[in-house]
Amino acid sequence: MPTELDPAPGGDHARAPATTPAMLRRTVAASVIGTIAEYYDFFIYGTASALVFNTVFFPEVDPLVGTLAAFSTYAVGFFARPFGGIFWGWVGDRVGRKRTLVYTLLLTGIGTFAVGLMPTYDEIGIWAAVILVIVRLVQGFGVGGEQGGAVLLTAEAAPPERRGFVTSFVQLGSPAAYLIPTALFAVLDARLTDEQFLSWGWRVPFLLSAVVVVIGLYIRLRVPESAAFRAVKERQPVRSPLATLVRDNRGEVIGGTLTKFVEAAVFPFYTIFLVTYAKSQGVDTAIVLDAVIIAIIAELILIPIIGRLTDRVGRRPVLLGAAVLNLVLVVPAFLAVRTGDVAVITLLLVAGLALGHGGTYAPQASYFPELFPSSARYSGVSIVWQFGAMIASGPFTVVAAALLVAADGAFTWVAVYVAALTMISIVALLRMPETAPGLLGGREYADWTGRGNKEDS
Repeated sequence: MPTELDPAPGGDHARAPATTPAMLRRTVAASVIGTIAEYYDFFIYGTASALVFNTVFFPEVDPLVGTLAAFSTYAVGFFARPFGGIFWGWVGDRVGRKRTLVYTLLLTGIGTFAVGLMPTYDEIGIWAAVILVIVRLVQGFGVGGEQGGAVLLTAEAAPPERRGFVTSFVQLGSPAAYLIPTALFAVLDARLTDEQFLSWGWRVPFLLSAVVVVIGLYIRLRVPESAAFRAVKERQPVRSPLATLVRDNRGEVIGGTLTKFVEAAVFPFYTIFLVTYAKSQGVDTAIVLDAVIIAIIAELILIPIIGRLTDRVGRRPVLLGAAVLNLVLVVPAFLAVRTGDVAVITLLLVAGLALGHGGTYAPQASYFPELFPSSARYSGVSIVWQFGAMIASGPFTVVAAALLVAADGAFTWVAVYVAALTMISIVALLRMPETAPGLLGGREYADWTGRGNKEDS
């Protein structure tokens, strides 16, 4: 009996070996697991940086300086991602999507697991911090090729007319991964004494990452290689995917990177910075954190719905609508937090995360792959994804916090900062093409079978 994830006949997939329903579901599962592993590392490290790393790795400095040092090691991994995106994108376009995703999952997972085994400052002194930075560089390099490859593997297996819906399931990995470490740290904090938590409790979430990696590897090793990649391989792939992008797809690379800004900025704005702002205003941060969890759960529900909507009305209208919503909500977000009212804050965050962030996040899994030809698609998606995130999300919390301090606690300049990043994406989207095959008469915007750069549309 057909399901929502069953492939439909026709389109470019009619010219490639058929993807069976079981293969498609396995591909989606492999991509989701990989995304969870990636963002599990992302969120768990951020949480540990705020809770314990200043104590176990930087105990000889002022607590605030130690926290900043811990967040700096976090940023190191983030800024290593684009280099990983360039390298793994090249590997993915030359060697294959499946093999590359096995390598990146292993690299990311081993790095996360290694953090749980690391000696502390009390054991080896400053070398603990040095090793932590090295591990973060390895993690960031691996993660750089993970997300783009995960969405790409699913996008190339999905039926064109339902690509938005099918690929949106990959995007569930991020909000799901946000909830997992949050719950783990909450349980450990409640059940362990401070001494136990600082001694060994903080290591548990990092060591448990091995479970996610083993499951992910098991599934990924059973996933077939992308039919689109096989078609390119049979024709003989281009020598340099990057040269293809520079020659034929400069506009898509630049526009896609700028399109990424709004999504990359608003997630840390809603989930991290507003908690800091609440604390500065004397508002109970638990209220905001609880509201964030409710909003994340709502986003998990809405992401597939938004993905399906992009198949019907297009990627650009959904992205533009969500970007405008985020722009409208910037100032109300601050005002809602200042009320300290649970209902008001929860309503605002549901609108901002579930609709605003979800509306910009869900379409990316289909929109970015559809912008690029098969022979350079892994590189194109990875570059857009990682450079956009590095610029808009990497320095976000540091810049926003500095602006808040400079303005003596007033939110004006932070609001301008968020609004500026959002407006950049809106302007970029107004100049970007529509790529949904359903709105192009069943044709693809870019070549999906290695017949050339773009089909006539």
